[in-house]
Amino acid sequence: MTSRSERLQPAVDQAQRRQKDALQRMAEQQQKLAGAEQQLEELRRYRRDYRLGDGGMTVSALLNRQQFVERIDQAIVQQERLIERLQRQVEAARQRWLQAHARENALDNVVERFRQQEQQREQRLEQAEVDERMQHRSRRAGTP
Repeated sequence: MTSRSERLQPAVDQAQRRQKDALQRMAEQQQKLAGAEQQLEELRRYRRDYRLGDGGMTVSALLNRQQFVERIDQAIVQQERLIERLQRQVEAARQRWLQAHARENALDNVVERFRQQEQQREQRLEQAEVDERMQHRSRRAGTP
């Protein structure tokens, strides 16, 4: 006959897999966010460096430069929006991981409690067997 802790083991295993999967997804989202933040910093650095360009330009060159700077500014705004979206995704992944982690811990605690109860029950049975043997020996030793 299987014990309660053994019957719960598949649920524990599944909870562990879900927790690991959620952790992996959160790590992937964090990597995406880090990459997007790095790209934003590169755009901002490029924008600063481009602003420090040469003076004495023709009007058409100045207009081209201004249009290019505006495109960089638009790219920066788009990247900031992407980062905001990725931050929300990271937070959602973190919440999913926290829930999966809490469920895994709860199941681990239940299984551990069942194992302790089973161990105590087994110890009581063993003690009862020992007591019965001792009683049986005492009776046999006391009779002629």
